[in-house]
Amino acid sequence: LADALTELQAQVGKEVHVSNWLEITQDMVNAFGKATGDMQWIHTDPARAKKESPYGGTIAHGYFTLSLYPQLRNLVDESTPIFPGVKNVINYGLNKLRFPAAVPVGSRIRARCELLAATEVKGSIEIVEKYTVEVEGQDRPACIAEAIMRLFY
Repeated sequence: LADALTELQAQVGKEVHVSNWLEITQDMVNAFGKATGDMQWIHTDPARAKKESPYGGTIAHGYFTLSLYPQLRNLVDESTPIFPGVKNVINYGLNKLRFPAAVPVGSRIRARCELLAATEVKGSIEIVEKYTVEVEGQDRPACIAEAIMRLFY
């Protein structure tokens, strides 16, 4: 644990992951809306959103964009652990969360992750990462969050 902690602390302040681009489809947004009960027209009604939305079409839910963190951070593939030797990663929560810009359906997003902190907590290493979601062709990020994870070795 001590060696892993030292190695992680050496990466604090550095970008530790950039994901591949992911296209956000209407089917994905609809599935999230159904799962959460948020079927608001700005997300799920392309015809109405084209006429009435300031975005000219449907947009992804902010919390959907946030929920893509494990996928974009590559936390879901057991064959590629987040750090060498990690047996289990537990999402512990968030410190900060903002949605500065919308994600239009049909656009592509990717995550950039910067390690902000690494400390030993109760037999694990707690890391804090800044998760920033870029939208291809947009200047402002769609999501900025400080995600907290516990790494168990």
